[in-house]
Amino acid sequence: MLNSFKVFSLLLITPMILMTACSNKNDVKEPEAAVEKAIDSANFDFTVNPTDDFFRFVNGNWMKNNPIPDEESRWSAFNVLNLENQKKLLTLLEEAQSGKHSESYWKQIGDFYASGMDTSKIESDGIKPLKPYFDKIESIAGKQELVALAGEFASMGANPFFYLYAGADDKNSSMMIANLYQGGLGLPDRDYYFPKDERSEKILAEYKLHLKKMFVLYGMNENDALSAAEKVLRIETELAGASSTRLELRDPVKNYNKYLVTDFAKRTADFDWAVFFKSLGINQPADFNVGQPKFFEKVSELIKKVAIEDWKLFLKWKILHEAAPYLSSDFVNQNFEFYGKTLSGSKKIQDRWKRVLNSTSGSLGEAVGKIYCEKYFPSSSKDKMLKLVSNLKISLNEHIRNLDWMGSETKEKALAKLEKMNVKIGYPDKWRDYSSLKVTRDSYIINVLNSGKFEMAENLAKIGKPVDKSEWHMTPQTVNAYYSPNMNEIVFPAAILQPPFFYPDADDAVNYGAIGVVIGHEMTHGFDDQGRMFDADGNLSEWWTPEDATKFNEKVKPLINQANAYIIINDMTVNGELTLGENIADFGGVTVALTALRKASNNSIETPKIDGFSPLQRFFISYAQVWRQNIRDEEIIRRLKEDVHSPGNYRVNGTLPNIPEFYNAFGIKEGTKMYYTADKRAVIW
Repeated sequence: MLNSFKVFSLLLITPMILMTACSNKNDVKEPEAAVEKAIDSANFDFTVNPTDDFFRFVNGNWMKNNPIPDEESRWSAFNVLNLENQKKLLTLLEEAQSGKHSESYWKQIGDFYASGMDTSKIESDGIKPLKPYFDKIESIAGKQELVALAGEFASMGANPFFYLYAGADDKNSSMMIANLYQGGLGLPDRDYYFPKDERSEKILAEYKLHLKKMFVLYGMNENDALSAAEKVLRIETELAGASSTRLELRDPVKNYNKYLVTDFAKRTADFDWAVFFKSLGINQPADFNVGQPKFFEKVSELIKKVAIEDWKLFLKWKILHEAAPYLSSDFVNQNFEFYGKTLSGSKKIQDRWKRVLNSTSGSLGEAVGKIYCEKYFPSSSKDKMLKLVSNLKISLNEHIRNLDWMGSETKEKALAKLEKMNVKIGYPDKWRDYSSLKVTRDSYIINVLNSGKFEMAENLAKIGKPVDKSEWHMTPQTVNAYYSPNMNEIVFPAAILQPPFFYPDADDAVNYGAIGVVIGHEMTHGFDDQGRMFDADGNLSEWWTPEDATKFNEKVKPLINQANAYIIINDMTVNGELTLGENIADFGGVTVALTALRKASNNSIETPKIDGFSPLQRFFISYAQVWRQNIRDEEIIRRLKEDVHSPGNYRVNGTLPNIPEFYNAFGIKEGTKMYYTADKRAVIW
């Protein structure tokens, strides 16, 4: 389900899909990682000139020595740290599974994990736990029953047509409102349904084959399964045609369309909202935000136009699609064949323990986070982060005050927004209560479905109530960070406060180049092309003067042009418009963190040298290390289409040529590949 609040994160928030398969866990004890040096020259490729490819200069040997594991589509600093976290979490989940602890949340964690590791029971059950849902689908007699069942399925997080969730009202950020958001697609983006090249055509053909194979596993013969696949694909293609593009979804103004439910019901007459909400188990709200109105008009049109028998096939597919990662190995493996191999290029499915761990951690997020932080997160890290954040705030304040292109009226409001920006580090002050979530060792898929019901019930109960400012929208064990425009806050979970992002004992240059830039990145999101549209209280409003807004749009154009010209693979470039917010945040993060380093070192950034590198050089090296990665062709192509974040190499080689100090640090001269002429560089902060 979508996050309850908009969040702009450091990297793609969620994996494409959690995939499970049958394997033994006897081989999960992996060797302890060696203590990592803050900057290790063994990772460098000194055959590469830093003036031509700084990303590969810093990371080249690391890339050679860290091939992508068969079960991964990408192997990066984030993946490495996530693996270390998984090892830590595994010891805790096995401890919970043993029954050693009496607390209810320990038991829930242990039972959930045990149910996912009980492959004999899962194989024996097969698809049987889902029979009640398929029986309900078969009983549909008309469109009202169809809408009612869609509501029931949505109540457990299996949203067949669209997403419904409670989130802050963009124009009244202190109150929660019901939000509708387009959905209904089995492919990750609308554009996959309208292929424009050979690879896209192949993916669509493979998707159709995947649909057919899933229906065969459900129990259909080959001919009926093919017919079912074609009908489902036809419905999804219609939905895709009415869906907004990724770029359109980045515009918060276009995606804020508040209606009285009774008024919008007139525009969508064939979708009975009263029936839907009743089946969902909540009172019909007076109003809601409809993110993409034309999509919902299409849903209403299709409710009337599509035959009930075809809708039954569509709903069966949605249940199969949602449940496949948690069923018997035939479903799991087919699910991986398409979403893992075809779309992302992974060669082998992950070990079962990792995927069951991810599922447990996702379903009982803060319960797992609580036991994780108790054992692995030192309070000293939080104290050091608070100091870093304070220094970054001071630096961004200084940059805003010194802007020559922003007028005094906008500056005053920008500074007020920065001052009011809240900071959360490590873990919540109050942990979530999961006591009403039913978890047993009897059925993995039922635990997953119960978790979906629990999450939806808790989320939808917030509609019409004040926003809970203490709530977190990432778990402490997540290797990521985010900025929430509605909350005007930056959040740094415990798991990211480790090398290579944060070194408790490293020199300032290293930490400001890594976690310092992460902090600046998230702060800058409050003033990027999307975040700037929200005021200090998190309300969607135009608080910039028209003149300053126009100047800002001119200032960010170089970032768009640079990205659009940067070839990543074959003839595919970064999408400058789609990635603009993240590219602004990367550029702002480096700029602000560098100023903070100057202050922390009393402007001494040339000496002393450590391992032959000055503090200024170590700052840029540390930044480049954060984005080291190897990535499969299939995955990079997928991300270029879907991800609002630029690829790792571009986040280094595309960002740093805009930073004047980078030229001095590594002797970047005209004629080298890392050189941007002055008129092509971005100058924003």
